[in-house]
Amino acid sequence: MKFLPIFLDPSAGPILLVGAGDLVRARLRLLLAAGAHVRWHATDGDFAVPGLDAAAASRIERGEVDPRTVDLSGIVAVFCASAGEIGEHVAARARSAGVPVNVMDDPAHSSFIVPAIVDRGDVVAAIGTGGASPVVARRVRERIEAALPARIGDLAAMIGRWRRSIHDHIPDLPLRRRFWERVIDGPIGEAILAGRSDEAEGSLKAIVDPSIYAGASVPGEIEGRVTLVGAGPGDPDLLTIKALRALQDADIVFYDELVTPEILDRARRDAVRVPVGRRIGKPGIGQDAINRLLIDAAKSGQRAVRLKGGDPFIFGRGGEEVEALREAGVACSVIPGITAGLGAAAEFEVPLTYRREALRITFLTAHKAHDASNVDWSALTDRKMTVVVYMGITAAAAIRSGLLEAGRSPETPVGVFARATRPDAKSVIGILDHLPALVRDVEGGPAILVIGDVVSHSAPWRNASQNSSLQTFQMAAE
Repeated sequence: MKFLPIFLDPSAGPILLVGAGDLVRARLRLLLAAGAHVRWHATDGDFAVPGLDAAAASRIERGEVDPRTVDLSGIVAVFCASAGEIGEHVAARARSAGVPVNVMDDPAHSSFIVPAIVDRGDVVAAIGTGGASPVVARRVRERIEAALPARIGDLAAMIGRWRRSIHDHIPDLPLRRRFWERVIDGPIGEAILAGRSDEAEGSLKAIVDPSIYAGASVPGEIEGRVTLVGAGPGDPDLLTIKALRALQDADIVFYDELVTPEILDRARRDAVRVPVGRRIGKPGIGQDAINRLLIDAAKSGQRAVRLKGGDPFIFGRGGEEVEALREAGVACSVIPGITAGLGAAAEFEVPLTYRREALRITFLTAHKAHDASNVDWSALTDRKMTVVVYMGITAAAAIRSGLLEAGRSPETPVGVFARATRPDAKSVIGILDHLPALVRDVEGGPAILVIGDVVSHSAPWRNASQNSSLQTFQMAAE
């Protein structure tokens, strides 16, 4: 985040506007719409603004002196638009005086930037790109404009009017949050968004006990729950809508080591974040301790999210956690995620099945060499079977030995796909006989191993073949 979004109160004092032309008039209209009192220094002497009503025009003060010498005392902020060298001079003075300043399309002389804005009354969304691309910000704004209900600001205003009263009735923050969620997501919110504000206000007044309405069995007591959420392989854009909603509703998030910071950032800002995962070779707190944390959080009335890399039910021990929660009488649900094997297959164009060539898939985990020794490799020798191995980096040699001894061809195509869907993703392709060397070349995990003829249809294999480099690479891997 290059700039910190901050909402300015334009009624806190006068705002200085310097410049001329259509751009400065557009900025003037924006400031007036926000209720600002503006001291405008039109550098071309033209103060005409067609279409302004009398109330807005009354909040414009003409600056008749040279803006380069104007007194900045009490000024809340300075805006310069199409002001040229004069604007740069005013900006330098403002920065020296500690007054926030924006020079349009000139981040170097600005201490803040103006975002693209979605205005819904009491609901305002600001979209910025750090000054890099206003066009991208406008495109994002267009999408938000299309998605936001027209009367969402009316809903926020109604909540603002009732906020103090409900706070007095429900001092407990989690229960109060649930009250407002039920209002927003239920018939009351629907009535406001449909323009039936009187009906919505009447429904709120008719609520006898806000605590009961919020979902407590008795006032002041709420039941927590646990949601197991699949975080996917790493790219936050691959989170499901339900996963995003759960993260935004969570009071506390218990997350694995492999969950990326970008995904954690999608959780509600004030949610407590608790790391409970472990890396290869490092001790963790243990599954029993994790189960106890989840149970305790729910029984204290919190909405807990157990955020797990990939999918909770594919080598994620989600089944054990669900059983523990059920035995403890804790309500729980599961939101699936894109498992790492599918994420790697999609990113590197590996068709895990292929008509007439690959008819079956086996997913297995081989965390350590002794895990590999417990696998019945004889069941995995069919050439029409694709084998997808999770956590197989440290057991690569044992995996190769097991498959070769069982009869799988040493020429079987193999792909090692590390950190799939992340910015530092890397693929290395070759043959089964060279698997340990291939694993070393990806420079760390997490990694998925895909073993089978389908790898020869992947983008890395295709690119290597086109460059006549596959054979060279395989020789180097030896």
